[in-house]
Amino acid sequence: MEALVSEGAPDALFAALVCHPHPLAGGTMHSKVVYQAMKVLNDPAWGFGWPVLRFNFRGAGLSQGVHDGEAEIGDVEAALDWLVNEYRRPLVAVGYSFGAAMTLGACCGNPQLGSTVLANIHALAALGLPTHINDRDCKYPFLSDCTIPKLFLSGDHDEFAPAAQLEQVAASAAEPKRLLLLAGADHFFTGHLAPMQRSLAGWLKEQLP
Repeated sequence: MEALVSEGAPDALFAALVCHPHPLAGGTMHSKVVYQAMKVLNDPAWGFGWPVLRFNFRGAGLSQGVHDGEAEIGDVEAALDWLVNEYRRPLVAVGYSFGAAMTLGACCGNPQLGSTVLANIHALAALGLPTHINDRDCKYPFLSDCTIPKLFLSGDHDEFAPAAQLEQVAASAAEPKRLLLLAGADHFFTGHLAPMQRSLAGWLKEQLP
């Protein structure tokens, strides 16, 4: 897989992963929301300064393979494995849109995820988690058993996640969890990237030491 690492402070307490939106809609690790989320985690100005890994899902950019739609969960698993082996510190995983669905699937609904990796995941943030695409509802039944702290952060005008549906998804998830809806924001957080960043940073500071 093609990947980029933004190195963090030598004494960083955590390492992080950020996963990109749907590759068939042009999503890559350089997508704007992915980049701005990475800046929150990596830039010391936000108070974290963590090393952050971004990668292109199979078939995107220079990553080998072909888009599948579900097998990308394995791509997330591989990225988490790499982070654990490279940094040997607790992890935070963030996904945007399709990347959010794959991140949650890997960390909460994947029995193949190694116990060492799973034990290292301390927080999950799902940005713009899709709940309705192409006349099809997206289901996340595994969230009911996922006790990793979870943030569901979306706009209240997200065209792929009607607020009422996202509220139902969040309600079905095990504690601890939080749902934050940014007023006026769409799926791409157009004009609302700074509030997205502030919301993500604020939640992380509440969750982590």
